[in-house]
Amino acid sequence: MKLKKIAKVFLSCLMAGALFTGCGGGDTGSSDKPAAPPASSGDIKLGMISHLNATEKRMEDILKMVQEDSGVKVTNYALTYYDSLKLMQMGIESGSVDQISLYTSVANYVVANNDKFETVGDELTLRILSDNFCFAVRKDEADLKAALDKALEEMKADGSLDKLVEDYITNVDKQNPPKVEIPMLEGADTIKVGVTGDLPPLDYISADGTPAGFNTALLAEVAKRSGKNMELVNIESGARAAALSSKQIDVIFWVVVPNMDKMPTDLDKPEGVEFSAPYFKDNVEHLKIKK
Repeated sequence: MKLKKIAKVFLSCLMAGALFTGCGGGDTGSSDKPAAPPASSGDIKLGMISHLNATEKRMEDILKMVQEDSGVKVTNYALTYYDSLKLMQMGIESGSVDQISLYTSVANYVVANNDKFETVGDELTLRILSDNFCFAVRKDEADLKAALDKALEEMKADGSLDKLVEDYITNVDKQNPPKVEIPMLEGADTIKVGVTGDLPPLDYISADGTPAGFNTALLAEVAKRSGKNMELVNIESGARAAALSSKQIDVIFWVVVPNMDKMPTDLDKPEGVEFSAPYFKDNVEHLKIKK
């Protein structure tokens, strides 16, 4: 299967709105991103994958609000967005940030493959923060959203979605996520799906360019059930929303919706975008360099 590599899109914020990776309302991380400004005394410099629409300042405020509502000790976080897991790991290893924020499944993968890291285990991340994962489409693509929702509903009902989570996330070989072939149906409509390929085991493309892991297993099953071809487009996290709005892609593989009381469900939802029904939920975990 041929993967198209989209050059990084300059984020001029084509969309406005109120969390998930794409056209961030503030600076997004990149390979040439200048060093983060000095944090005030007591701040923890935290690296995070760039979101679709929520700015770094907005996310700092959200983290503070979550702590206050949960009754835990309030920690001030100074956020820096990064466009990829690789860049974020480089950031913490160079000392640009003190901790990095990941989902538990991804944190488990990172720790298993790199003995430099360990979990922080602070009160904020001990089952306080969690998100639902969804697909994102343009608001005017109602038929596409309906097809995705229908496939996900069927998979939930017959247990196949739980089986994919078990095989490709819970019990996955963290050294070598399995490769998956997405079927191509002759004469079927082709849907261009933007994936980062950089968030194993959730969203992963192997070093040789072969799709692997949960994202391809899920998309392969959705393709079968929806009767559509899924063409993967490898794109940096911070460029996803702009690529969707400009019709370079038709679907963003994963976006997240907060799974907590008092958290706005449209926190990271750009204007003109709709989210599918959720297909996976995960908690947030912070990692640090071992002392």
